[in-house]
Amino acid sequence: MITPTDILNARILIVDDQAVNVQLLEYLLTTTGYQAVSATTDPRVVAPWHEQHNYDLIILDLHMPGMNGFDVMDALRPLEAEAYLPVLVVTAEPDKKLAALEAGARDFVSKPFDPVEVLTRIRNMLEVRLMHREATNYNALLERTVRERTADLQRFRSAMDATADAIFLIDPGSLALVDVNDGACRMLGYGRQQLLALEPSRLGLGSPEELALRGGEAGDGARAPQLFERELTRQDLAGVPVEVYWQLQREDQDHQGDGQRTLICVARDISERRQAEERLLHMAHYDSLTGLPNRTLFYQTLADAIELAHDKEWRIVVLFIALDRFKNINDSLGAGAGDELLRQFSSRLVQCVRIRDTVGRLGGDEFALILTMTRDQQDAVLVANEVREALRAPFDLEGHPAALTASIGIAMYPDDATDPETLVKYADTAMERAKQAGRDGYRFFTAGMNVQVLARLDLEMALRRALDEDELVLYYQPKVNLTTGRISGVEALLRWQRPGVGLVYPAEFVPVLEDTGLIVRVGAWIIEAACRQIAAWNRSLVGPVHVAVNVSSRQFVEGDLEAEVQSALERHKVPPELLELELTETALMSNAERTIGVLQRLKAIGVKCAIDDFGTGYSSLAYLQRFPIDKLKIDIAFVRDITTNPNDAAIALAIISMAHSLKLRVIAEGVESRPQLEYLRRNRCDEIQGYFFSRPLPADELGQLVEAGKGLPPDPGQAAEPPQTLLIVDDDVNVLSSLHRLFRRDGYRILTAVSPAEGFELLALHPVQVIVCDQRMPIMSGTEFLSKVKEMYPDTIRIILSGYTGLEAVLDSINRGAIYRFYTKPWDDTQLRDNIRLAFHHYWLMHGSGRRAGDPNEDHTALA
Repeated sequence: MITPTDILNARILIVDDQAVNVQLLEYLLTTTGYQAVSATTDPRVVAPWHEQHNYDLIILDLHMPGMNGFDVMDALRPLEAEAYLPVLVVTAEPDKKLAALEAGARDFVSKPFDPVEVLTRIRNMLEVRLMHREATNYNALLERTVRERTADLQRFRSAMDATADAIFLIDPGSLALVDVNDGACRMLGYGRQQLLALEPSRLGLGSPEELALRGGEAGDGARAPQLFERELTRQDLAGVPVEVYWQLQREDQDHQGDGQRTLICVARDISERRQAEERLLHMAHYDSLTGLPNRTLFYQTLADAIELAHDKEWRIVVLFIALDRFKNINDSLGAGAGDELLRQFSSRLVQCVRIRDTVGRLGGDEFALILTMTRDQQDAVLVANEVREALRAPFDLEGHPAALTASIGIAMYPDDATDPETLVKYADTAMERAKQAGRDGYRFFTAGMNVQVLARLDLEMALRRALDEDELVLYYQPKVNLTTGRISGVEALLRWQRPGVGLVYPAEFVPVLEDTGLIVRVGAWIIEAACRQIAAWNRSLVGPVHVAVNVSSRQFVEGDLEAEVQSALERHKVPPELLELELTETALMSNAERTIGVLQRLKAIGVKCAIDDFGTGYSSLAYLQRFPIDKLKIDIAFVRDITTNPNDAAIALAIISMAHSLKLRVIAEGVESRPQLEYLRRNRCDEIQGYFFSRPLPADELGQLVEAGKGLPPDPGQAAEPPQTLLIVDDDVNVLSSLHRLFRRDGYRILTAVSPAEGFELLALHPVQVIVCDQRMPIMSGTEFLSKVKEMYPDTIRIILSGYTGLEAVLDSINRGAIYRFYTKPWDDTQLRDNIRLAFHHYWLMHGSGRRAGDPNEDHTALA
């Protein structure tokens, strides 16, 4: 039996003309326990040394001066009594593998090598070498040993351990492992005792039912061997693909007719074969020169992408790329340089796309990209420009610099075609149009898209000129303090005075600034211009004005915001507290730690900071507390319908409450009506900004507005004793007139509305205690209207007055608490007046003062 000590004491000779390789292998072997390791850089001494020392393993390089590895093996062959050369070839020439094995080498490893792989192969070869004389006929010995297991177990184990295959002996009765060889231990990473303690099913040899079936009776004699492929599980849970041979072996029957049975499993590692199959599969689907998907795989990937895009309602964009004048490179520098150019270009091309996108080579100098888009074609333009930019740097072709351009065609699913073949054909057609237009450009297959792209390019060029020609200008929109009603500051808003066009608003050009990166330069210009204007106002009769400027996320990441702000403040001698920076939640969270540091340093000198469009981003409240923020701006999306949409109102009020709990001020943007203003004022919003007070103004007009002292109208709810207010909502003006006359004698302030929309406006403008509403109205029923009122004004007393006989919706609203009472038309004047008095009495008992509830001027006898 070969022991680990025998293997570690085996005689090993390392032969390589490179001393560094010899030292590396010698260090690898000696540090893993091998005791008898010799080495030489002279291949001519190998045969004499082997004749003298009879080495168990010779690790041999092939490419050596004077005498190569093949010559060494020729010299060794006469010294071996059998056709077995204990040679492991290690070389950097993998194409010589077959020749080396035919020359007598037992195994082959390519440089650079994996140390674990080399050590494993060395151990395997040494085991086979040391057992070779004792196990010349392994199959016969194995079969005889199984039949005579009890008499010659030691010889049987030696035969088992002599093979690199894994052998498992299983008792068909208990389905337990009886024995395993060293090959099984090596293959699965267990010790022998560890393996014997495990169930075969855990190793992946098969389920208990499958093993029982294999170990069952099959008539007289042994069951014929069976071959299967499966995956065994190593100790580290990695899978090992194996080819498994099953055989049921029986001993001779005893006098009672019974015989002992053993289920033999031999597993051969087929990892190399699997890898070869995968290499063949890879060769069938990938371009051998560039490693990119070839035409076959590209079309299959495109078909899969289209199928997914159909389900998700996405867009698929195909870019067909052809290198311009590539033939000139081939003709002038040769095909080898052309191939190198294609390899370098494919590497640059891969870096231009996202991980989920696909790059393919369709043949020759033609490449293609598959892009998955969720927006418009502008993303495709960005990628096309990145590809063109990637070609700008010269290619180095063995010392010859080569400049290159590309023509790109773009086709889109589902706009242009819905199948892969047509989509690629149309992209190819668009590419030809790009070549005809002068090369080094791109074209869409659809003419309309080309018009859009050309317009976009024109806009981009005009914006670059605008920066240089001083065409940008700032307008200023006032912010108003809801407590004082006076202007508290302004927001600087960018405008473009484009020659021949006029004033251009940000929505038309800011996205282009963001996409092109010009926003960084423009942002710095805005800070500079705002500080210059603050200084000008400060020196005039206008006086100090707080100015807020917007900061984009790209400006924060790519620019030097801190330096730009400090430089502008110092240059124009502006008090820092007059400048405020407005950042979106996205800009804050893009690099939170860096952002916190920059804002803290700016706040330390007095600059204010606000979060713009709050509620539309994804900022964490935990982070929000760490940012040195002074204000939150409620996004216009929540202000637009704040008086009619309970959800928007709830979000706005939640933001106000949260901000005040964090000691932050709140400003609502986009306030365009008096109801919106009064609703926000009554719910403790600090400031508003919007067209209700003023549109954005040029600097001189804004200065005049500040000097004039314009303010908000007074709060209608500031009366010392708020009147008892009754709101009547009915689309019938005759009913409104009748009810107005009826209740006027009771001294209420009466508000009337002919629609729910008007009712919402009046509720926002005035404190209302009792609401009387008709049920049948166009657009929105009375119960629907009062249900929304309950969410936004839960303290009100809500009453339905209707002649409509369908009561299910009304009763449901009463049960849900949306309606306080229901009265029918026509009504009894006296009874209705008494019930409205009772409603006001109920309101003041629940929410008001006792004096109101017990007003001596009220006639309580009518309530009896």
